[in-house]
Amino acid sequence: MRAIVYTTTGGPDVLSLTDRPVPVPGPGEVRVRVVVSGVNPTDWKTRRGSGPGQPLAFPAVVPHQDGAGTVDALGPGVSDLAVGQRVWLWEAAWQRADGTAQEYVVLPRAQAVPLPDAASFDLGATLGIPALTAHRCLTVAESGPDRLHLGALFGRTVLVAGGAGAVGHAAIQLARWAGAEVVTTVSSPAKAELARRAGAHHVVDYRAQDAAGEIRRVAPRGVDLVVEVSPAVNVALDTAVVAPHATVAIYANNGGDEVVLPVRAHMTPNTRFQFVLVYTVPADAKRHAVADVAAAVAAGALSVGEDAGLPLHRFALERTPQAQAAVEAQLVGKVLVDLG
Repeated sequence: MRAIVYTTTGGPDVLSLTDRPVPVPGPGEVRVRVVVSGVNPTDWKTRRGSGPGQPLAFPAVVPHQDGAGTVDALGPGVSDLAVGQRVWLWEAAWQRADGTAQEYVVLPRAQAVPLPDAASFDLGATLGIPALTAHRCLTVAESGPDRLHLGALFGRTVLVAGGAGAVGHAAIQLARWAGAEVVTTVSSPAKAELARRAGAHHVVDYRAQDAAGEIRRVAPRGVDLVVEVSPAVNVALDTAVVAPHATVAIYANNGGDEVVLPVRAHMTPNTRFQFVLVYTVPADAKRHAVADVAAAVAAGALSVGEDAGLPLHRFALERTPQAQAAVEAQLVGKVLVDLG
C-alpha cells in the first residue's frame, strides 16, 4: 500500500512516499481503508519537533491524526462494526507510528466512529482534532454543562476567537447546536463571511471595529465562555468582555507563549482560565466528546465546505509535503489529503 512516512524531524522535505505491507488488525482493532486524511497544525509541529534531524519515538512515522474511510477488516473481539461500514477516525497517530496518511490504517476500535451515510468523508476527516478540541472548550465551565446536546448551552453567550479557523468553525457549529448565542472575532471581511456561513450570530472584525465595544453591545452582561486561540494577543479583549464567573478556554498559543493577566480584573468576576490539549483530556471527557460530536453529526449540525464557512483544499497523497506546508502557512480553510 502507499504511505507517507518520515524517519527524522524536519521540514516538509522529510516526508516521502513509500510502499508498505497492508497491516493486520490485532485483538480489539480495526483496519480502515482511508478515503480522506485531515491535516492539522499538530501534524507539522510534531514533524518539526524541537529542531531538524532529531530522532523519533519510532523508526518511521506515518503522519496525520484525523481521517475517514471504510472498515476493511476486524480484529478478534470486535463485533460492533461491520466490514464496509463508513467511519471517522481520531488521534490515529497519537503515541503511535501509524497515522492516516496511508491507504490502510489499523487502530483501536474506539478510534473508529460510525459516520452516517448523509455525512461526507470530507466532514469525517475534519472532525477529530478540531471538533473534539471545540467540545472540550465548550464543556469546561464551572457551572457546566460537561456534555453537549440540543439546548445544553441555552442562555449562554459564547465568544469564539478566530471563527474562520477549523477549531473556531467547529466551536461555532457545536455552540449553535447546543443553543448558545455565538459571537466570533475575525481579522478580515472574507473571514467574517466564512464565520457567518458557519452560523455565528454576531461577527466582529477586530481590525476594523472596536471589538470590546461591539461584543459588549451584543452581550451587555458579557460573555460566559471564550474559546481562545490567541491568549497572548487577546487577553485585554477577554478581560474587557467576560461576564461574572466566565471561563476562558485556551487551546492554542497563536501570537505568543506568555500571557500577563490583570489579577484584580479577573478576581472580582471569578474568571476561570482553563487550558485545553485534546490529546491529554481526561478519558471520560474524551469519550463524552466523541459521543457528542457523533450525535451532532447525526443531527446534521456539523458541515464543511465553502458554503458552510470552511473551505476545503485538496492534495493527492504524494503531495502531502505541500499539504502540510499549506497548513503551516495558515491557509484559511481545511486541508485534506485524498487517498480513495
